[in-house]
Amino acid sequence: MSRLMEVADRMGIDRVVLSMGLPPLITNPTPDQLRQKNDETMAALLHWHHRAFGLCYVSGEHVEASLQEIDRCVAKGSLVGIKLWVAKRCNSPEVETLVKRVHELRGLIVQHAWHKTGGNPPGESTPEDMAELAARVPEIPLVCYHTGGNWEGGIRALRPYKNVYAEVAGPTPTAGFVEMAVRELGAERIVYGSDAAGRSFASQIGKVLGAQIPEAAKELIASGNLRRLLTPILKAKGMEV
Repeated sequence: MSRLMEVADRMGIDRVVLSMGLPPLITNPTPDQLRQKNDETMAALLHWHHRAFGLCYVSGEHVEASLQEIDRCVAKGSLVGIKLWVAKRCNSPEVETLVKRVHELRGLIVQHAWHKTGGNPPGESTPEDMAELAARVPEIPLVCYHTGGNWEGGIRALRPYKNVYAEVAGPTPTAGFVEMAVRELGAERIVYGSDAAGRSFASQIGKVLGAQIPEAAKELIASGNLRRLLTPILKAKGMEV
């Protein structure tokens, strides 16, 4: 954490959001592994609550264990939402159950989504899966990590669903990604992310700072939108917004 925040300081990043614990990352964790990863995330926050937030790693493959982790780590602990990765596609009833529970707690809901050129493995969500979930829970804000990797297709899939936010970390920082997202979704539906340490802070924030969009839009993407999404649970926990 000290090294991470040292780099964040160099890049002008005030706050970070952590999830999934220490390497190695586990795509289909057991209940015990979920607990271990969440313990690692909470340990990383111990001396950094003024600058870092954490998400509870859960899995649609283990609904009861994940509900217990949400209760332990979000309802009663320091974490402020959930991170869903690739064990179970997000259009499944199991994932919807987890999403609804976190929404009751006013927590942040983040789902990895990707389009693999050679086809996704069975448990990996696509933006189309997120669109299906969003249509079933229109009252619940959802964050689509990576906008599907293939961001042109991802933006189109997410466009009709006003409760979905496109997060712009992950794909190679090609020109035009953020501009298209602003044009098609509106700046108020886009969230900056770094995907650190898989990607660098610099390459990912460069997509936002270098985009040909108004300064007000950059401010929303860099901080305003995530602040708005986190405000309900931070207020409920008595934490600084």
